[in-house]
Amino acid sequence: MAVNVDNIKAQMRKGILEYCILSIISRGDSYASAIISELKAAEMIVVEGTLYPILTRQKNQGLLSYRWEESPQGPPRKYYTITDLGREYLAALDVAWQEFVTQIGMIRNGSVNR
Repeated sequence: MAVNVDNIKAQMRKGILEYCILSIISRGDSYASAIISELKAAEMIVVEGTLYPILTRQKNQGLLSYRWEESPQGPPRKYYTITDLGREYLAALDVAWQEFVTQIGMIRNGSVNR
């Protein structure tokens, strides 16, 4: 029986996608297709149908705000900005991520007290 590593990787990506999106926007205001491009470049493959519900949820939670801006090519773009609450939340996620990395390292290295 073969183990489907791709399925596990997809589940792991889904779990940290919100963190990645906030991280991208925290570095500067961004719009959906630019966020998707950065996620794809990092091999965190995502499609618009996955991104928009996350952006909407984060906006509704007060983590993001947005504004419309004219685009030199095509229709106006919706630019997302991280809010103060979003920065606080991202800082908490940064701490949680470092804790996970440490915990997994302890388990993988066998340094957990038994």
